[in-house]
Amino acid sequence: MTELIRNFCIIAHVDHGKSTLADRLLQLTGTISDRNMTEQVLDSMDLEREKGVTIKASAVRMMYTDESGTTYELNLIDTPGHVDFNYEVSRALAACEGALLVVDATQGIEAQTLANLYLALESDLTIIPVINKIDLVSARPDEVAEELHNLLGTPKDEILRISAKDGTNVDQVLREIVRRIPPPKGDPAAPLRALIFDSHYDSYKGVVAYVRVMDGTIRPTDTLRLMATGVDVRPVEIGYFAPDLRPGEHLEAGDVGYVATGLKTVRECRVGDTITHAARPASEPLPGYLQAKPMVFAGIYPTDGEDYPNLKDALEKLQLNDASLVFQPETSQALNFGFRCGFLGLFHMEIVQERLEREYDLDIVVTAPSVEYEVVLHHSGEVLRIDSPAQMPEEGAIAEIREPWMLLQIITPTDFYGTVMELATKRRGIFKGQEYPAPNRVQLTFEIPLSEIIVDFFDELKSRTRGYASMDYQFLDYRPGNLVKLEVLVNGDPVDALAAIVHREDAYHKGQALVSKLKEIIPRQLFDVAIQASASGRVISRANVKALRKDVLAKCYGGDITRKKKLLEKQKKGKRRMKMVGMVEIPQEAFFAVLRLED
Repeated sequence: MTELIRNFCIIAHVDHGKSTLADRLLQLTGTISDRNMTEQVLDSMDLEREKGVTIKASAVRMMYTDESGTTYELNLIDTPGHVDFNYEVSRALAACEGALLVVDATQGIEAQTLANLYLALESDLTIIPVINKIDLVSARPDEVAEELHNLLGTPKDEILRISAKDGTNVDQVLREIVRRIPPPKGDPAAPLRALIFDSHYDSYKGVVAYVRVMDGTIRPTDTLRLMATGVDVRPVEIGYFAPDLRPGEHLEAGDVGYVATGLKTVRECRVGDTITHAARPASEPLPGYLQAKPMVFAGIYPTDGEDYPNLKDALEKLQLNDASLVFQPETSQALNFGFRCGFLGLFHMEIVQERLEREYDLDIVVTAPSVEYEVVLHHSGEVLRIDSPAQMPEEGAIAEIREPWMLLQIITPTDFYGTVMELATKRRGIFKGQEYPAPNRVQLTFEIPLSEIIVDFFDELKSRTRGYASMDYQFLDYRPGNLVKLEVLVNGDPVDALAAIVHREDAYHKGQALVSKLKEIIPRQLFDVAIQASASGRVISRANVKALRKDVLAKCYGGDITRKKKLLEKQKKGKRRMKMVGMVEIPQEAFFAVLRLED
């Protein structure tokens, strides 16, 4: 009975109470008993709880009985809230008919709220606006209702005001979901089409695909086909989320559930793929699916070379749970064998790094992140795409280098207008316009190179605006830039993992800052170590790490000066020989030094 099904998600900015509202809905519908209740039930990863951010999409089925005694099946598809996980949000939205737009009563509308709202409107979802945290002393529900009314046109008296923490008015949310969100369309008798909106890997059941059935019915005995890869599978188990996996007899049009495929690799079970029957396949797959495009690239290397197979294994397993992580093997003179990985953004990179260290117990070195550049060659006019400074051709062969530019939107209280403008223009941002979505709040729009915002732009924005500003960005285009490769030479050898592509105007002071930083970090050897930064074929900065010396004159008290000179000469010769064969160990902090260069 699809008339009694409602599929919805919750969209909100980070920390506006999305996971807490999900907890209350689970409690109110009796899906989870009070005894088993923990905070942030759907955020099962330790990292999600620590950072207060939903990283993985998840789903849960709730049974809700209204005043008339009718029981509805509500499927909540939980979506990530951070700008880096935009792709996960778009997948989850494709599986729903409606969305709760949750806005914090103390903060108002933020940049990420708008970004996810536009995604939901593009997916043609019914939006139910909800103002959360009305129990706080600093709450401004009337002002926030005005903002939402201006944005969506919803009458102010129809905007729900709740406190997810203490449960105020949460029952109204359930009533409105049933009343306003349309039931799913779909024909249980038509050829099967089910959308995979997420997956995770289970060591017993293989890849578990999270599916929303659009048409047709899935039974445990069916042979299923994945349309993009053409792989046929017999499901190990099918069922629904409550929120743990509960086996079921069938999933039909409108249902949200899971199919344990038994597949061992993610390559065969792609997120965004369509599942159909092998015997009676659908004529075409479901539309609107994008391949996730990585924006930020970094090298990940094992600290101990013997861990290379373990790192490869860990990345493959992570890729199972994270469709947007891409990686390929690469080698570096300084760090030996490792992988070049592509991430959606810096936060995504941080999450992957922490998961590799925690869940797979690996010691890894991560190089400075870079973005993908387009390099046009002089003679052939060929365009190369490079995501690592090590791949950059010789300067004489390059006609121009293009870098990715983003459209950046920042929402901030008007008090911080000046400091936000200064930050953006200092990072080569071009001011495009401003709007005032509410009194004393301004939305500033800039065009800015991606390389300028991937490192610490967000942190600096937060510290300059006391945490009040929020930002969102999307890709615009590639533009030619005056860029050069900044190389670091330690003891005369270039260290490819420390190289960076920078704007020509910044090369000198970035080179100088990097050399000074490395001088502090690289430990003293038994010989002098020269650290140099070079750009455009010339050295622009240099520092020496002094040698550790043994006092060879300690045994000479008094006596002839020539004896002392002879001993010092002998020591000098030994140092010179050592320098020729000596290897400089570069510690992990040196690779982070590139990241944390203060301007």
